[in-house]
Amino acid sequence: MAKNKMQQVQIISGKSRGRKLPFPELDGLRPTLGRTRETLMNWLRPDLPGATCLDLFAGSGALAFEALSNGASSAVFVESNPRVCAALKDNATKLGLAQEAEIIQGDGVRYLQSTQETFDLIFLDPPFGDRQLLDQALAAICQGKLARRWIYLESDQPTFLDDCCTKYGVPPYKETRSGQTVSALIQIP
Repeated sequence: MAKNKMQQVQIISGKSRGRKLPFPELDGLRPTLGRTRETLMNWLRPDLPGATCLDLFAGSGALAFEALSNGASSAVFVESNPRVCAALKDNATKLGLAQEAEIIQGDGVRYLQSTQETFDLIFLDPPFGDRQLLDQALAAICQGKLARRWIYLESDQPTFLDDCCTKYGVPPYKETRSGQTVSALIQIP
């Protein structure tokens, strides 16, 4: 792949609806599908105004940018790749969200283990096929009590996702499947 090759993701709803955001084309970097994001935003719409969000393993940032577009007050984007972090910063600026979006370059699980901050909504969409990363992140979120209202999980392994939810005692509130992807929204009591 060319070093500077870019792809785009389109914001589906809210005040930034229709805006296209470029991000580096890298192996394993794929945004959550538009129809999945639309369903998720419909589920969360009543809770988004003023919400604080964490987009762990942010990638394109599509999930947190959607939340900000729909009224979330702030979002922390954690991403390990420096090129992707640069694109996230550029896109936050293009959308007029530089104050609301905090971009952190680093390891997602380490971030969870070191933060004292809690969030209304945590997006947990690790690179596909990385079961260990999903399990470690969910463990850190649950042990640290970092989620106040919602956790969104996405995986290419439906049974593994179900196993994780059972293991940590966080049953899915709503679930959707699209192709190989299963998405679950967990409500924190």
